[in-house]
Amino acid sequence: MRARSSSALIALLLALAGPASAGGAVYKWVDKAGVTHYTNVPNDKARSTGAVGGNANMAVVAETATKTGTAIATTSVAPPMVATDMRSHSTIYKFRDGKGITHYTDSKPLRQNYTTLNVFCPACDPRSKVRWDRTKLNLTAYAESIDAAAKEYGVDAALVRAIIHAESAFDPGAVSRKGAQGLMQLMPATAAEYGVANAFIADQNIRAGTRHLAGLLKNYNGDVRMTAAAYNAGAGAVGKYGGVPPYEETRVYVERVGILHKRYQTGT
Repeated sequence: MRARSSSALIALLLALAGPASAGGAVYKWVDKAGVTHYTNVPNDKARSTGAVGGNANMAVVAETATKTGTAIATTSVAPPMVATDMRSHSTIYKFRDGKGITHYTDSKPLRQNYTTLNVFCPACDPRSKVRWDRTKLNLTAYAESIDAAAKEYGVDAALVRAIIHAESAFDPGAVSRKGAQGLMQLMPATAAEYGVANAFIADQNIRAGTRHLAGLLKNYNGDVRMTAAAYNAGAGAVGKYGGVPPYEETRVYVERVGILHKRYQTGT
């Protein structure tokens, strides 16, 4: 499931990622090696030279004038790769420096512990190198929430796991370039529709996403392919084309969800 402007979304997410010290401003800078950085701490570049090297001018790229999301200010959220100069990259690296400041960069840090963040729907990329018939399954994460939601709404738990794997690779802080949030990548409007207060809380996200899946399965008489297509592209697109829309992203997504669904059913 997948629109907020690029700069505004980066601003909001970075503001949520850590304490802002400039009224919610988000700063962008490029170091001598050409590495792009985003931060909500002014003059952050002076503290990160030991990680990626270089100093550079820093510019404010966005301001967060809203207090939306203050309830999840302690949630770690990865910024989506929406900036024009970063669209050619597929990975963002996140690390916390000695001052406790969180950094996001498009180049692997040299002397820092870091995590990699996949900011696109893993199964939506037509150029993905993942072997979906062999990639490791996750049969334990959020098991209680998945099984409870699946039972409550009459959905195969294996399908819920397949959707989570395809959408976020089980990252509860995942955010898509279009603003979809959390494990099952709920758009804000969808989350609101199902009464979700915080889409980054796994239990809330799974319950709402599974409820949405149940509605789609009912609409398409249990057809998993049509359901997956609608989950990705929207019911309107499925109706317009009378089936899986001719979007490359949606076609590979449907195929990969099908593969994952069968594998999660058998656990192999």
